[in-house]
Amino acid sequence: MDTRIATEADLEGLTATLTAAFEGDPLWGTWAFPDPEDLAVWWRFYIRSDLRYRCVWVRGDYAAASVWIPPGGTELTEEDEERVEPLLEQLVGARAPEVMELVKRFDATHPKEPPHFYLALLGTHPDYRGRGLGMGLLAENLARLGDAAGLPSYLESTNPSNNPRYERLGFRRVGEFTTPDGKRTVTTMWRDVEPARAAVTSG
Repeated sequence: MDTRIATEADLEGLTATLTAAFEGDPLWGTWAFPDPEDLAVWWRFYIRSDLRYRCVWVRGDYAAASVWIPPGGTELTEEDEERVEPLLEQLVGARAPEVMELVKRFDATHPKEPPHFYLALLGTHPDYRGRGLGMGLLAENLARLGDAAGLPSYLESTNPSNNPRYERLGFRRVGEFTTPDGKRTVTTMWRDVEPARAAVTSG
């Protein structure tokens, strides 16, 4: 399947695919936003902000998608940062402080240095699972982004079953944190650029 950089016109397609991909996720789909409609609103909010960077990718007809933040970038604009708490109150009501604390833990754990590409979201639509499209998209992104620029990459894995898949692409586990109630664990993972890969890509 062809891979291309997404534009604002892809917002709804991206939201639909990533919402479907995360509906069963132990963290986002079952703990934070058990209602898929709430999860869709949350992802649309983030994706819309992230599209300002040309680092959001689509494979095929929204079969898989990835959202990257370039070195020095932020997931949300300053204006959108101010909207996070009100949005959570709208979506999850009394649980807003708990989910907000989770968001803060993501931010607090994220390394500031060295400069790196950050994989904010990666998902495959359930209709296309089992074909390796998501990991294929990730491998292609790594070659075009981190390896091409000679920079490392970082991600948070919210589903333990995905950790070995990331490790096969060169990521290693560097830490973890939990939800405020301690019931869900997020694994932080880092990937250094391998000299051989960087040389091939830059050559």
